[in-house]
Amino acid sequence: MNCVRAVIVSIIAAFVWAGVARADDYPNRPITMIVAFPPGGADDATARIIQDPLQKALGQPIVIENVAGAGGTLAAAKAAKATPDGYTVLLHQNSLAAAMTLYPHRTFDAEKDFVTVGLVNTAAGVLAGRGDLPPNNFDELLRWIKTPGLIIKFGHPGVGSWGHLAGVLIAQELGMMVTQIPYRGAGPALVDLLGGQMDLSVQSAIADAALMRDKKLKGYAVVGMKEFSGLPGLKTLGELGYKKLEFDFWHALFAPAGTPRPIIDKLNAALRTAMKDERLLKTFADGGMDRYPDEEMTPEAAAALLKREIPLWGEVIKTNHISEQ
Repeated sequence: MNCVRAVIVSIIAAFVWAGVARADDYPNRPITMIVAFPPGGADDATARIIQDPLQKALGQPIVIENVAGAGGTLAAAKAAKATPDGYTVLLHQNSLAAAMTLYPHRTFDAEKDFVTVGLVNTAAGVLAGRGDLPPNNFDELLRWIKTPGLIIKFGHPGVGSWGHLAGVLIAQELGMMVTQIPYRGAGPALVDLLGGQMDLSVQSAIADAALMRDKKLKGYAVVGMKEFSGLPGLKTLGELGYKKLEFDFWHALFAPAGTPRPIIDKLNAALRTAMKDERLLKTFADGGMDRYPDEEMTPEAAAALLKREIPLWGEVIKTNHISEQ
């Protein structure tokens, strides 16, 4: 019996030391960052902004892989199945929390199948309209939406995305009669907004600001907790009196559950270093993004945010009878 115990102890010790060795040697090859939405929106923009400073901090290339579809659940499912060795990470956002209610047949659990690396940023959104939409400001928009028989075409990046859920809440609070039009990402939605195939959409400030300054789109309000310097004078929905519409769009970095804590700590330390890069900070500021304060960049803070947001967006989905179909 003592011999059997000794063998078991030796095997366990071997696995423990192997894990330590992997952590000590990490990273020694390129890392894949899975992004849950296609190019053209805030998710892809955030990934590409942090890519360079993050790979410099880690000393290895970071390869961005866009895995779009099903409100970000395809990307999450792929990341959840990846080997938990630190060489696959996932950049995701509010829709990961929403997926827990919206997609009952999903193949992952947002809390059980991932370990949080850290919070990345918040990004300002904009309630945007096509360039030839009649209202020119928010007050005019409020009057316009009361036009008898008016059904507003409201586009969004996909069912369960932050743009979709934010749009549902906005329509509800402002009293709009809308037809929600889903797209496969923010990029395609923006193309159709520019083309006049829809009336309104919640878009990212970084994607829309220049278009609004060029009068190709109209901006009615910032969707977020604070104003965006790139669109001076445009107030937040909260400042305009709609306190229920005060919420942020955030991004966080995740790794598959089982990734050793020493590797998570290395990833978190690299993320913190990347977030101090001067070029990154300027790009964030120009694009309506804010990094999280140092004290909120721990893996534990990211896990706590995810835990809070799951019931928050779950209630929105249930109350408005939103389904994945």
